[in-house]
Amino acid sequence: MAMITWQQNRLIRQFDREILWIEAWGKNALRIRATKNATMDEEAWALLEPGQEKAELLVDGHCVTGAGAHDEVVAGASSVAIRNGSITALLSADGRLVFQNQDGKVLLEEYLRTEEALGESRSLLKIEAREIKMGRGEDCALTMRFESNPKERLYGMGQYQQEVLNLKGSILELAQRNSQASVPFVCSDQGYGFLWNNPAIGQVSFGTNRTEWHAQSTKQLDYWITAGDTPGEILEQYLQVTGLPPMMPEYALGFWQSKLRYQTQEELLCVAREYHRRRIPLSVLVIDYFHWPNQGTWRFDKTYWPDPQAMVQELKELGIELMVSVWPTVDADCENYSEMLEQGLLVAADRGLRTQMNFLGNETFYDATNPRAREYVWNKVKEHYYDLGIRTFWLDVAEPEYSVYDFELYRYQKGSNLQVGNIYPLMYAKGFYDGMRQAGDNQPLNLVRCAWAGSQRFGTLVWSGDIHSSFRSLRSQVAAGLNMAMAGIPWWTTDIGGFNDGATEDPHFRELLIRWFQYGTFCPVMRLHGYRLPYQEPMSKEVGGGMCDTGAPNEVWSFGKQAYEILVRYIQIRERLRPYIREQMKLAHEQGIPPMRPLFYDFPSEEHAWQTEDAYLFGAHLLIAPILHEKAVQRMVYLPGDKSWIEVETGRVYEGGQWVLADAPIEAIPVFTDQKELVECFRG
Repeated sequence: MAMITWQQNRLIRQFDREILWIEAWGKNALRIRATKNATMDEEAWALLEPGQEKAELLVDGHCVTGAGAHDEVVAGASSVAIRNGSITALLSADGRLVFQNQDGKVLLEEYLRTEEALGESRSLLKIEAREIKMGRGEDCALTMRFESNPKERLYGMGQYQQEVLNLKGSILELAQRNSQASVPFVCSDQGYGFLWNNPAIGQVSFGTNRTEWHAQSTKQLDYWITAGDTPGEILEQYLQVTGLPPMMPEYALGFWQSKLRYQTQEELLCVAREYHRRRIPLSVLVIDYFHWPNQGTWRFDKTYWPDPQAMVQELKELGIELMVSVWPTVDADCENYSEMLEQGLLVAADRGLRTQMNFLGNETFYDATNPRAREYVWNKVKEHYYDLGIRTFWLDVAEPEYSVYDFELYRYQKGSNLQVGNIYPLMYAKGFYDGMRQAGDNQPLNLVRCAWAGSQRFGTLVWSGDIHSSFRSLRSQVAAGLNMAMAGIPWWTTDIGGFNDGATEDPHFRELLIRWFQYGTFCPVMRLHGYRLPYQEPMSKEVGGGMCDTGAPNEVWSFGKQAYEILVRYIQIRERLRPYIREQMKLAHEQGIPPMRPLFYDFPSEEHAWQTEDAYLFGAHLLIAPILHEKAVQRMVYLPGDKSWIEVETGRVYEGGQWVLADAPIEAIPVFTDQKELVECFRG
């Protein structure tokens, strides 16, 4: 018989070598941990410390103790449970967990098929729900299995390059790659949210027969589950325990201009002056990589950027914020390499050479899981950028982007890459967030090419990586952005037009760029970026900022007269929407409501809202239906709710609860609003 004890809001079961903890953690939520080691690891990972919720202990269906209860041994009971608000975890005699809401509906239950299992779960298959296979030392391979509802819909999990919004039936790698961000929180239409609170490399399968979470190497099981009546309630409870984003700064609400890559200070300033001359609103201008002498110097190459402080000052006078690219790479020939190596600030290699990336040199990554390494890098950045007035940073290559994704080769201070690798982008962002807060910045914002659960609390704006310039890729970004929102990352954007292979003179690409730009207007951040064709040669073959090539011009006047007029119109629309966008960012900051979200977030009772995967809400009052196929000039749009919707381009009014055929000439995409005053933002 298992020993079950109750200790300060925590139900503990011990049987053979396994220790199982079930405890209240946030509103209507429970945290589950299990190990076969002698003690439980207390690492919080994505979670913040819980509030003052007091769980109740139920024995044989009766509440026997609650807040302030003393330790109590539960013996001779046929059933034991712990209840926290609207969620209850029932622990059966065979050790299986079943989660129910306040109405007794089963939300999720462990999949157990053994001879010792009770009832219909009894089986000779010998499949454990919590399979912990010990390896060397305290390490184990871990598989967690749950029963599957074949009709369930699942959303979240971060960013995967696929045209799939409902993840039921998907197999997802739990690993970070360029354009893939594993954020292991999933929201179910059955009324629960689930966080796999484990940064280990692994996989999840949302099968119709069962759900399986797997970690290749870890120390223990750790997950968090919450119950809610709506997706909004579930997501907001999740952000309460993983952290709310800061308020987005005012400068970030407008249009951002970027390209791969402005090669000199004068080139960048000429672009800023031209936007100003044409009276096109520009909020942020971006300096991409290799403006530095070498990777790991974290400073300007004065050959090409002779007076950064004067550059920053001129841009501020034009009302433009400057963003600079920072990489976590340290070249073996860099001035800081030896010192960082001596101090143990670099990612180690368990086998082979210590070259983890090969890009115009031999590079190693700094160890963002090491607080001393984070402080070292921030101090360099502060001295060479922040103290010049640069207040926002582009944290590129944040996965980190190993030249070879052999995760078992690399080791951090916090553990092996197999055990903790997925947390790297969160720690990377944390180093800058902590430094900026210490410098007095209350609204840190940094553009980061990856994320993990909780990244949002460190001012992380995620973009979708180095994606292809194609309509297929555009369709994948719509799904990626909405699933990022449902994974608790409210700040998200893309490279408008895609990153690779867009030729400025190609009419097919110009159509794609226009459609992507129209979509990007209604993303949390509107940012034009790309490595445009034809490529241009490096300015120098020597070591330094001139040795990297660049792409063709990527400013809004670079794609012909028709495109220019359309793009400028949408920049002006974005500018007029600033008060509305600011209010959405306030809601994200205060409550965790994502600015960009699926229709079902606001209309959970409507079946068509759940079925819609190619349109979304931008705040509560704008419905966006982007054009996602080449040559398309019409599309069907579902208008949810029991209210009237105004088509902003035509002024036509439609009642909610129906599908409509919307026109979409190249000049515009279908946008609907239920607020008359917002229509004016699209006029003029």
